[in-house]
Amino acid sequence: MATKLKSAKSIVPLLDRILVQRVKADPKTASGIFLPEKSLERLSEGRVIATGKGLMNKTGAPTPPSVTPGDRVLLPAFGGSNIKVGEQEYSLYRDHELLAVIKE
Repeated sequence: MATKLKSAKSIVPLLDRILVQRVKADPKTASGIFLPEKSLERLSEGRVIATGKGLMNKTGAPTPPSVTPGDRVLLPAFGGSNIKVGEQEYSLYRDHELLAVIKE
């Protein structure tokens, strides 16, 4: 039985998991030509929506994740657990699976 979620804010990641929304490719080229959906590539960039508290260290204190909500991150080509909320798609990754933080 599938659970219907109304908002991504109702998803709270556990431990070292990170909730990420992939950035969608621009359907229009620089010269203004619209591209069909099938030709759009899947970008390996996303925006962090929520993070878990982190893994516990040897003393029992949580180790905070390396990213915070709002960060832009580089995602691996494979992996993660996909979640669909309405028409939006999200992915859950472990903290160590994320490749890099994008700073600009």
